[in-house]
Amino acid sequence: MTPIDNHPLRYALANELHARPFPSFEAPAMAAFLAMKKGDDTSVSDATADFDNLTALLDHYGAPHPEAGTTHYFGTIGRHRLKWEQHTEFVTYTIFTDGVSKTAFDEDEFKVFPTEWLAGLTTTRVTSALIRVQPREDVELASVLREWFVAESLAVSSVLDGSAVIAGDFRIDEAGHQRFAVFPETGTGQNRIGRVVQRLCEIETYKAMSMLGLARARRMSGELGEIEPRLTDLIDNMTGEVEAETTLDGLLEVSSRLEALTARASFRFGATKAYQAIVEQRIDVLREERFGARQTFAEFMMRRYDPAMRTVTSTEKRLQTLADRAIRASELLRTKVDVARSAQNQKLLESMDRRADLALRLQETVEGLSVVAISYYGVSLAGYLLYPLAQQLGVSKNLLISGLVLPVIGLVWWMIRRIKSKMH
Repeated sequence: MTPIDNHPLRYALANELHARPFPSFEAPAMAAFLAMKKGDDTSVSDATADFDNLTALLDHYGAPHPEAGTTHYFGTIGRHRLKWEQHTEFVTYTIFTDGVSKTAFDEDEFKVFPTEWLAGLTTTRVTSALIRVQPREDVELASVLREWFVAESLAVSSVLDGSAVIAGDFRIDEAGHQRFAVFPETGTGQNRIGRVVQRLCEIETYKAMSMLGLARARRMSGELGEIEPRLTDLIDNMTGEVEAETTLDGLLEVSSRLEALTARASFRFGATKAYQAIVEQRIDVLREERFGARQTFAEFMMRRYDPAMRTVTSTEKRLQTLADRAIRASELLRTKVDVARSAQNQKLLESMDRRADLALRLQETVEGLSVVAISYYGVSLAGYLLYPLAQQLGVSKNLLISGLVLPVIGLVWWMIRRIKSKMH
């Protein structure tokens, strides 16, 4: 072997592709199917609890345990075979038994799941089903379809190039289970029969899981119905005389409620889309052909299932639209507040300009008074300085003071102007 270092997960990831094989069995046979999850429709499965439930079932039949931490198991339990799979939100149990009971869909067929074991489960049932596999040549098809199923919702089709006929009415019977029947043609291989049964289990499981999104959408519709007119009123008030602070408080309340709804619903709506895609893909791979005048599984889903999924999609879009409207309203309010603030700042600047102009005028007035005051003291000082000389010249004190007033005022005025020019 070439000495190349392998990624530590290489073998584990490669083996994961082959870890969930299809069951293989011959007709006649029956399958009892059970899908369980935690009660909260947003929670993921508890791996430890699910594994403990599996080991308890194996202990009841005295079967060996798989390795701890495994997410899938296929093995023999008594006269039966068990297929167990753990998924992100739910866990499934399918028990296959050779042969069928005399009475179709007898309640006792589901007792392959022990009553005391069912009572000890900490999870809740998402769906359960009994699948009867009986060769087509052993039954009068039209008669058993009328006897076993509700005609109004019955879907029947020929699948996989005519190798089998499948039937189901997607109703919960008196025992609490869904009913499906597979009628393989003579010569249909064991693997093909197993794939058909597995596809029916997957269609039912993912249909039931995706319908949880419809329940969430219906609960949200009431809250969205309260939020939408409230948001509309807040947007209308933005053009009125309502204070911005009041409108902002309302927008914050609406935005927080929408954000909380989005956080609670994002996982469920995302999972619903994924489950819907799986349901449609599983029906496609059956390659249905019409059987008689009956509706096919695809037609049943188109009439009954697709409207529910469209409701989920429209609710999700409505929630996103309201959240976008709240964001745009907040941006508009912010713009309105910014414009109002700019107008206030403009008025403030104009007021400051007026005050500065008044201050300048006052300063000029003070400057005039300063010239007079400084000139007064200057004339007094000059008079004291020149008075002795004026006596010698025979000039009186009053005449000396009078002669000094204009020159001193002019000198003071010139000095102040010069100081102002240097400062500017």
